[in-house]
Amino acid sequence: MTARTTLSRGSEAGPAPADPEQAWQPYQPGDGRPWNLALAAHLLRRAGFGASHARLQQAFAAGPQRTIDVLLRPEADAAAFDRAFDEHEAAAADAGGEHALRGWWLRRMLETPHPLQEKTTLFWLGHVAADGSRAGSARLLQEHVRLLRSQALGDTRILLASLLRDPATLLGHGAEQSHRSRPNERLARHLLENVTLGPGAFSQEDVQEAARALTGGFVRDGRYAFVAREHDAGVKRILGRQGSFAGDDLIDVLLEQPATAERLAQKLCRWLIADEDEPERALIAPLAAAFAHEHDFGKLVETVLRSNLFFSARAYRRKVKSPIEYALGLVIALEGVVSTTELAKDLAALGQELFRPPAAKGWAGGRRWIDEATLARRHNLAADLLRGAGRYGDRLDPHQVARRHGCEREDSAARFLVDLLLQGDRDLDAGALLQAVHGTSGGPAAAARALARALARFPEYQLA
Repeated sequence: MTARTTLSRGSEAGPAPADPEQAWQPYQPGDGRPWNLALAAHLLRRAGFGASHARLQQAFAAGPQRTIDVLLRPEADAAAFDRAFDEHEAAAADAGGEHALRGWWLRRMLETPHPLQEKTTLFWLGHVAADGSRAGSARLLQEHVRLLRSQALGDTRILLASLLRDPATLLGHGAEQSHRSRPNERLARHLLENVTLGPGAFSQEDVQEAARALTGGFVRDGRYAFVAREHDAGVKRILGRQGSFAGDDLIDVLLEQPATAERLAQKLCRWLIADEDEPERALIAPLAAAFAHEHDFGKLVETVLRSNLFFSARAYRRKVKSPIEYALGLVIALEGVVSTTELAKDLAALGQELFRPPAAKGWAGGRRWIDEATLARRHNLAADLLRGAGRYGDRLDPHQVARRHGCEREDSAARFLVDLLLQGDRDLDAGALLQAVHGTSGGPAAAARALARALARFPEYQLA
């Protein structure tokens, strides 16, 4: 069976449901919206970093809801995998610093049995947006990501409260000390403006009172310390609530605000559905209401992934791939293992340097990922990955991948690669494409590399 089997054009996904309640109902395949390999690839791109041919076929056979079950609760021992990688990353952080740690996290993304967890951890890294250059220790950054991962699909209250005691978060936002006599407003403002409520939903007085709630927190020798005598135990008034609030109380007050649930639901929809600046409030309302009740981010993610809207034309290929999604998707599809330390350097040049979000709002994403310069760099990265020599060696071999899946002839191998990388999103003549690259010396293997490079340059491949 080749990747062409049962594949139909992704643009044939059904229209976006207009009714918010219908939009978030679970997608059920039918004559109007059949489940196919294009939609399976869509799901695996958004809930992870892409898929191999075998994984695509597995997802197609299992159907959407069963595939999502496995994405949420992997059948493999994800906990054992995480423990092993935690040890690798700790050793890499101690020996090689931040750059080595980036390489190990990228490798983890490639190999994890729980790609949805890593993808959501990456979401939180950008949302919290702590400046890793201020941490002064790669081990603190590793512990920061471990904390994000621990509740990436869990209880948002636990996650946010834990971040108030996380040295990398405090250092990254210039909040490593907050005295009772001089409350540090930096983390308080960031929490209100970027992590929870959003701009315009609070006053300067709210920031000042929230900063008082956070007094007494210090980072000393890379560890969090709470100094009771430096905490302001007096009554504060924050967002209309009054009490002798400390840090955890502040998180409770922020999560009680409807604006927080709405903001997180909106941002998740941009992450999983489409690159829209502000999805309409009526559409977001059911998600926000459900999240406000339990603060369970995993349930929020699950609702979005299972929904009619997620599998509609409004979502299909409506996001620009981040540099990580672009590169890892190619490596995973071609079933290779490359130097992730080299890859980390190239991704930084493309604008996505792990642990170094460019602003307090994280990576802007969407169309901002691509301009004339970064598009050229993407093309160069694909060429380097598929060169068969140089920094990445010959670890990606599309010709061998096609043969492994029963496509021995050049024309069937070409069709296989077109379907693997584009899932029918453009009506291409594989034979003509093969002919166009056939001047390449080196025979079928070199021609397959050249074809894969050409496909990775297509506009459709830039879209998730």
